Amino acid sequence: MRDIYFEENYGRLYEEIENGKHEVFEFHHSLGTVRHLFIKRPIPMLLNGVAYYDLVTPYGYGGPLIIECIEGQEKELVKEFGIAFQQYCTDNNVISEFIRFHPVEANAEAFRECYEIVHIRNTVGTNLAAYEDPFEKEFSKSARKNVRQALKAGVEYRVTANPPNVKEFKEIYYSTMKRNQADSYYYFDDAYFEKLIEFFKEHILLVEVIYDNQVIGMGLNFVYGKLIHTHLSGTLENFHHLSPAYILQYALTVWGKENGIDLIHEGGGRTNSLEDTLYLFKKQFGKNTDFRFQIGKKIWNEKIYEELCYELGIDVNAEFFPAYRTKVLKEYNKV
Repeated sequence: MRDIYFEENYGRLYEEIENGKHEVFEFHHSLGTVRHLFIKRPIPMLLNGVAYYDLVTPYGYGGPLIIECIEGQEKELVKEFGIAFQQYCTDNNVISEFIRFHPVEANAEAFRECYEIVHIRNTVGTNLAAYEDPFEKEFSKSARKNVRQALKAGVEYRVTANPPNVKEFKEIYYSTMKRNQADSYYYFDDAYFEKLIEFFKEHILLVEVIYDNQVIGMGLNFVYGKLIHTHLSGTLENFHHLSPAYILQYALTVWGKENGIDLIHEGGGRTNSLEDTLYLFKKQFGKNTDFRFQIGKKIWNEKIYEELCYELGIDVNAEFFPAYRTKVLKEYNKV
């Protein structure tokens, strides 16, 4: 696979969180191959005694991916994929689908005639391949100043590939989530972290920020090929004056450049606003590098979709998608 988000074990990792079961739909055609990983979720009500389902991308990014295709035939391949996938959805009582396309892969572009695709925000990257010194070229002036001051004050860092466990990370992460009053969706439990080590230990890169022999910040990242994804991080509030969050990014940049990584993908903000504080924070580490984060929507069974909305008293044109989940399990479609 081209990235961790397309691995089947990644789907397994998020089954409980997304309240469903992962599946992979592989479409083989004389024109090429499309692979689609998703989580199939039961819709939390029966309609005339029949169970129905919808599909969602596991936490993060994904969507259908063209694995191979005859040059110039992508549009026709996607058309044939759409026909075959419609049949899959009909056979499996699938009503709708919500996709978080991969910003770096930009796989949304190939599927515009198959899904309703919307660009909702940008994500940030630190381009290591393009610059001899990405710290100087990609970090903002203020970010570089914070890093230099922290290092001068005695802050150190340690980078560990393939860690045996993430026990210390969990403690810092949970304290950060509590401090930020984070949504329950982002409180990953012990079972999640155990599966993370079981499935992806060789792809985990742990960064620790250390001051006076105490760990004051940690970041859990995915390494896949020449790409790093920042995944989860946490810092101790009493040490924010030492800029541990900035050192986390600096350490990744140094390690990545030394180890042949092309790109660190930091993701986007919490909202779609260009003034989103998290997006602006991340932009300090990738002032030249942005990606388009796009979502995809599809109603595979219009009749049942409308009936579900009617039974639940929801407007079929509600802003939230799928509309019938507006009042139930809304957190599963967070983007």
